[in-house]
Amino acid sequence: MVEADLHAGQFLTLLIMAVALGFDAFSLGLGIGLRGIRIKDILKLSSVIALFHIIMPLGGIVMGQFVSGLLGSVATTAAGILLLLLGGHMIYSSLRGDAVVSFDHRTYWGLFVFALSVSIDSFSVGITLGMFAADIWLTVLLFGFFGGLMSIMGLMLGRKVSANLGEYGEALGGAILFVFGILFVF
Repeated sequence: MVEADLHAGQFLTLLIMAVALGFDAFSLGLGIGLRGIRIKDILKLSSVIALFHIIMPLGGIVMGQFVSGLLGSVATTAAGILLLLLGGHMIYSSLRGDAVVSFDHRTYWGLFVFALSVSIDSFSVGITLGMFAADIWLTVLLFGFFGGLMSIMGLMLGRKVSANLGEYGEALGGAILFVFGILFVF
């Protein structure tokens, strides 16, 4: 009975963490979706985000088993700085028009950078979970599922709203990324 309660408690804790990390993917997906995005790109981007939400906590868990708490705040700060740069660039691009090349989620580099920025915090969480010997498979499956699902939801919602925002959608999306960057850094 006690063992079943421990497993249920661990599942609930991991579920809450997965949803929280998924909300991050949702919000950042909303920012990209506001710029306008095709369904094909939504599926590709969400799949890569789900994959990164599996790989990053898995790497974090492995690292957490060896390292105490050394990298947790560094990874979050690095993610925040990356989001500040991406958000600032998007805002600048929208204000300057077509004069500046914007962050493009359709390129391999843009896809990689976006998926990494969305999932870097799951690496930090993975380090912590590795120190507490969490169930690895349950963790990565929940994180991957909710990361992918909630990024689809954010991208789709942003896509719907973008038609009403016109050229201001990119600035709003950049502002969302910028705010999350500030939250990560501070």
